[in-house]
Formats: sequence, C-alpha cells, structure tokens
Amino acid sequence: MPHSLTHPRADRTHRPEIPTRLLVHALVREDGAVDAGELYSVAGLLGMTDQQVRLCVKRLVGEEKFRQEGRGRKAVLRAVSDAATGTLAPDADHVRHAYRQDHGLAPWDGTWHLFAFAVPEARRTARDALRETLLHLGAAPLQGGLYVAANPIADLVEAQARQLGVLDSVTFLTSTDLRVGELTDPRELAAAVWPLDAIAARHDQLADFATACVDRLAAADGADGADGAGGGGLSGAERLTLAVELAAEFGHAMTPDPLLPPELLPRPWPGSRARRLARECWAALSALPDEHGDATPPPRLFRLFRLYDDAFTAPEEPGERGERGERGERGERGDGGDDEPGERSR
Repeated sequence: MPHSLTHPRADRTHRPEIPTRLLVHALVREDGAVDAGELYSVAGLLGMTDQQVRLCVKRLVGEEKFRQEGRGRKAVLRAVSDAATGTLAPDADHVRHAYRQDHGLAPWDGTWHLFAFAVPEARRTARDALRETLLHLGAAPLQGGLYVAANPIADLVEAQARQLGVLDSVTFLTSTDLRVGELTDPRELAAAVWPLDAIAARHDQLADFATACVDRLAAADGADGADGAGGGGLSGAERLTLAVELAAEFGHAMTPDPLLPPELLPRPWPGSRARRLARECWAALSALPDEHGDATPPPRLFRLFRLYDDAFTAPEEPGERGERGERGERGERGDGGDDEPGERSR
C-alpha cells in the first residue's frame, strides 16, 4: 500500500496562493506538454476543483497559449511557445546573488546607490513603471522621488529608464556617508528603510515548509518496501505537488527580498538558513524516481531548480576571495553565514 503523505501545509494558516493558471504553467514539461491527468491530480491535492481546472484550460486554449489534444484527464496540453510557460520562482540571477551572499562572496563595499527622479504627470505610466523597477531591484524610498539601494543596480535602472524614455529625468549618485535625520549607522538605516521584519517572516515560513517537506519525504522513504527503492511511498502527483509548493514558497520569500548585504542585516538572519533548507528539500525531491521513467521529460520547473543548483555552487569571480580574505572555520558560508556555530542541516 502506498504511504499516505501528510501534506506539509495542512496545519498552516498562511500560504501563498497558487492560481490555477500558474499551476498549468508550472507543469509544462521539457517537450512543451502538460499531462492533464497530472494537472487534475496536483490541482486536487492543492485544494482546487476539477471545474476550476476545466475553466482555466478553456481560457488558456482560447487565448492560444496552449493547444489541447484529447479530452478530460486523458488530454494533453501543448504550450504554443516558451513565453506561455510561467514560473513560480524568482529570477535565477536573483537567487544566484543571494547564495553568493550566503557564501560570503558578495561583501558590501559601504556604498549606497541613490536614484532621484521627477517625471511629469503626463508620463505617469512611465513614472510608475520606473518606480516598480526600482522596488523590484531592491531599492526603497527615502522620500518622494528619491530611492536608495545597497546593491549596485545603476546599470539596470538606467537601461529601464532609457527604454521608458525618461532617462533625462533620473539622477544617479552614490554615497558612503548617507544620513537620514540623525541615523548614520548603516545597519540602523537599513532597519529604518526596509521592512526587515516582514521579509524575515517570509523566510521563516519558507524554512518551516522546507523542514516539514524533508521530514515528510523521510517518513515516506521509511515506509518503502523491502526493495529499498527510495520514495516508493510517494506518488508522482504528490512529488509534483511538493515541488510546486516549494517553488511557490521560495518565490514568496525571495521576490520581495532586496537582498541586503549581510553587513546590514540583523544576526542571525533567517534568509540564509531558509535558502539552505529549501535546497535540501529540493535535493530530496530530485532524488526521488519519476514514476514515468526516463522516457518522459520532467516539468520545466525542475530545470529552474537545476539553475538554482548552479547558483549554489557558483564559482568565485577573480579577486573576490582576495578582497574577502580566506574563509574561516565555518567553511563555504564564510562571514556571510547567519547560522549559529555548530548548527547543522535538519
């Protein structure tokens, strides 16, 4: 008898919503196909009804995002183009930078990056787009039309301002002695400008889910038969559901994170621990056998996490190690690690 996997979220009240449309995108396989049977099964485990799935599929086909072959659970959806494939997780470059920080490979040089703009009301759409770009890149408002970032994002801001046709309205400057009122200490400034408590709470939520995920996978593995095949107690739909939810939790924690340098964050900071636990959860999921075998390509969602694996082991850039100094007894985490000494992965 298959082991019944207790859902890691079953007793949790706070969870990021996973829209049906985004679920369809997440289950697109490397060959551009979505198995409708898997879609309905995963949707059911996520609490979605068959009617929700049918209506969503109908809309996506009507929008020419997908073509449908067959009907019901035996149907196959085929993505019309790569653009049709959405993502539950943040940009790989964003994740790569986070893990470089965790490994002590992206130390702060003490420079604040400031951006001031005064775009006229007639260009409101462009002004709003520029503001959203700054927030997306981790900048925060100091006052009307003035934003600050701790990371060097000027090139990205300039490119967006140029594309929007408002570059002449943007002023770029840097400072090593920023003061807001009487605040001059960099860590105090960061705490005053960015909502660190809310960001930390999202990372705690990710850590809770990842820990529960690993525990459930271990329980399922322990329920395997005598053949010793790992993960035999976990169905393919349950595996996909956990992968989708892990990606959703990861995106929920990472997307609003400005990735402030460790030098500006409280200690211990839950972000690095949450990312480490998420990696362990993903490694455990990836180690499970696919019930379809090697003949069926995996969902592209798995490709996204393979990109994250590349970020986890990103090589140091020339000169970074010399500037940072040799890493100490805490290994590859270096000075950027936030776990207490001796803390081990669960």
